[in-house]
Amino acid sequence: MPADLAVLGLGPMALPAARAATAAGVHTVAFVPDARTAAGLNAGRPPVDGSLTAPALRRMVAGGFRAASDPGVLSRVRTALICAPTPPDDRGAPDLDAVRAAATALAPRLRPRTLVVLESTVPPGTTEGVLRPVLERGSGLRAGRDFQLAYAPGRAEPVGPGGHAGVPRVIGGLTPDCTEAAAAFYGRLTDKVVRARGLREAETVKVLETNAQHVNMALINEMAVFCHELGIDLWDVVRCAEARAPAPGVRRPGPGVAGPDAPVNPGNRLRLVGLARELNERMPGYVTERATTLLNEHGKSARGARILLLGVTHRPELPAPARGPAREVACRLLSLGAQLSFHDPYVSDWRPAGRPVPRADAPYESAAAADLTLLLHHHGTYDLQGLAAKAQLLFDTRGATPAGAAHRL
Repeated sequence: MPADLAVLGLGPMALPAARAATAAGVHTVAFVPDARTAAGLNAGRPPVDGSLTAPALRRMVAGGFRAASDPGVLSRVRTALICAPTPPDDRGAPDLDAVRAAATALAPRLRPRTLVVLESTVPPGTTEGVLRPVLERGSGLRAGRDFQLAYAPGRAEPVGPGGHAGVPRVIGGLTPDCTEAAAAFYGRLTDKVVRARGLREAETVKVLETNAQHVNMALINEMAVFCHELGIDLWDVVRCAEARAPAPGVRRPGPGVAGPDAPVNPGNRLRLVGLARELNERMPGYVTERATTLLNEHGKSARGARILLLGVTHRPELPAPARGPAREVACRLLSLGAQLSFHDPYVSDWRPAGRPVPRADAPYESAAAADLTLLLHHHGTYDLQGLAAKAQLLFDTRGATPAGAAHRL
């Protein structure tokens, strides 16, 4: 049976996009070139990036979603969403190779009147300057005349009772007709569609959102260092600031910035974004330094110290260790000669930089035996009171433990 929608590029926003469409009753297929990965998705096995939980994927499959490795499915859809990952390259700019690959697969199968939407995080001008030429050359069709081309900032899983329908969607098209075609499609998924003036404006919305997160994180991470140096209780400062009405949008510090979107700084022209990236990238090193200082204060060296890492995923309750700061913290501690173990309810095997770290099956008993327990993420299954009572030395990088129960960032 032909699908209404094809989602291309198995990036961190791809399956959430497919989930939103499936929930709205849109018959959706994910094009996955690897046959084994496609079969795994159809069997209800989610990808390791943690973009979707297994129960959510099983509900999608029950609702009609499927994955396919045959590119022929692309010739039978009305709408194609390109949600390819754009991780930073060696220069820190978004790598567009996966976007090009998805467009190359779609182009020879593109039919007239199809709507093509890019949802990946990209620099302004990418939809028209990179995606459009690939599609036009491969299809022989012209964007804005033979097929519709638009951009919509990708959205992760919704938070709140409104679900997907409560998440406003921004869209911008190559032409006014392209914008209206995209508005008609996204109107099936959400209660509110916001029309940008054009492609570049819509692309820049995602740039602004992504960079605002990194700048805000850089501020609170720098405040964490500042407060520690002056002996100020940062977490009390945050608690008091959050009590203000309206709340000033204070974020919470952590061991490093994680997530699918790196800061986007076209031509390194956004000076504040460059500084924010620099500040955020130093946090794993700072956490390692604080951890070794705590060991020294208790008469122990990092070399040979038994250190338990708790919560190695990049987000609570999702199995996605690859993009989190835990990897760098672990590599730094290993380079100092520490003996690491880890526990995470969502990760059974963990190999930062290819080096296997043994899993602690009993986290509280392991905390009692470890010289230092390092809480990198607070999963809901952790009993922090029990952990604080068991651990010889507990360093909480998330401020999740009660005041006085642990050393906090």
